[in-house]
Amino acid sequence: MRILVFSDSHGSSRCIEEALLLHQDSSAVIHLGDGERDMSRVEDLLAGKKVVQVCGNCDFASLLPCNEIVTLGGVRIFCSHGHTELVKHGTGALRSKARSLGAHIALYGHTHESVTDYDEGLYVMNPGSARVGEYGAIDITPSGIMLLKMKL
Repeated sequence: MRILVFSDSHGSSRCIEEALLLHQDSSAVIHLGDGERDMSRVEDLLAGKKVVQVCGNCDFASLLPCNEIVTLGGVRIFCSHGHTELVKHGTGALRSKARSLGAHIALYGHTHESVTDYDEGLYVMNPGSARVGEYGAIDITPSGIMLLKMKL
């Protein structure tokens, strides 16, 4: 199963659209905030895919949740923009919250810096800023989990 992960598109749906066209076999798409309206611009490319979205600090008047826990491919994924966990000051609170929820993967945005990490059983990813062509991919296979940094 391939999951595409976006964050911080800030009014630009170009990266999302191009990535969806490149990875048409992806099963799910996660947007981690600061681009809620950008996802609505690519609705036709999302058909048949599981879509998960959380709000960011720039998604004004959003009705989306700040955090979401979802199970995809048998893996629990904690999704957050990261501003409520103060990720610009470190990811300790994010990691702690993800662990308390039994997550295998913690996803966040907000910093615009792409990160992949593995920390004592917890995979951690920030896909970077979709506005500048950065995104992430997660492959969940019988052999394990792979976090991939992607750039257009």
